[in-house]
Amino acid sequence: MAADVGAAEPRAETEAEREARRDAAGVAARGQPLIELRGVFKSYGQGTPVVTEVLHGIDLELRRGEFVALIGPSGSGKSTLLNIIGLLEPLTSGEYQLLGRPVARLDDAELTRLRGEALGFVFQFHHLLPAFTALENVLMPELIAAGRLDPPLRAHGLALLEAVGLAEAAHKRPPQLSGGMQQRVAIARALSRGSPLVLADEPTGNLDTHTADDVFALMRRFNAERGTAFLVVTHDPRLAARCDRVVELVDGAIAPPRRPVSADPAG
Repeated sequence: MAADVGAAEPRAETEAEREARRDAAGVAARGQPLIELRGVFKSYGQGTPVVTEVLHGIDLELRRGEFVALIGPSGSGKSTLLNIIGLLEPLTSGEYQLLGRPVARLDDAELTRLRGEALGFVFQFHHLLPAFTALENVLMPELIAAGRLDPPLRAHGLALLEAVGLAEAAHKRPPQLSGGMQQRVAIARALSRGSPLVLADEPTGNLDTHTADDVFALMRRFNAERGTAFLVVTHDPRLAARCDRVVELVDGAIAPPRRPVSADPAG
């Protein structure tokens, strides 16, 4: 994609962006959860002789500014739950509200618009496009919508790359970056539209311990500085322990919170 950097008017905010911003501001002002799930079930194979129920009556809230870990053994339903929250697949029954909007009432176009404006995604595999620069990857959602990289958009992308410590790598392509640098680009991309919630699926799973700590610290910094909420799927107990709250999924259901173990002063 050729970058058009000729003179251009500042990019106007779209109606979808205005609506999502109003929704997020209203949710924050009213103290409502960003996401609210009530009695959510998910089954596969409906209408066939073999029906597999994966999620069993999930109740979950996540509020603006929270940093929450989602943990559980393989096969517990974490990916399915994250896909439902991310509007990537429908629930079977129950209720789900995102920014106060009941998603079951939205058509495909409305779901796509809400997903793009309300949610950012970071995956275990960064899913950067190797033919594009770090800057273009960060701004890919906007490039798809606008069709060109105008000066205001370029400045926005460069500011995000600077925030993740990659200002000098703006014009490098993913194969020229380390794994940790690629994941930093992915985090910047997730934040590019100002989404109030980022869903991170094993974002440090392919990184060594030191790099994983750096990437985790970066997400926590954005959480603290921008109020962005994070829901982080992780198998790393060290990282989970550094989150504000831990949600454990076992056999498709949320387990009761674990009570902290305190030392007995009497020995």
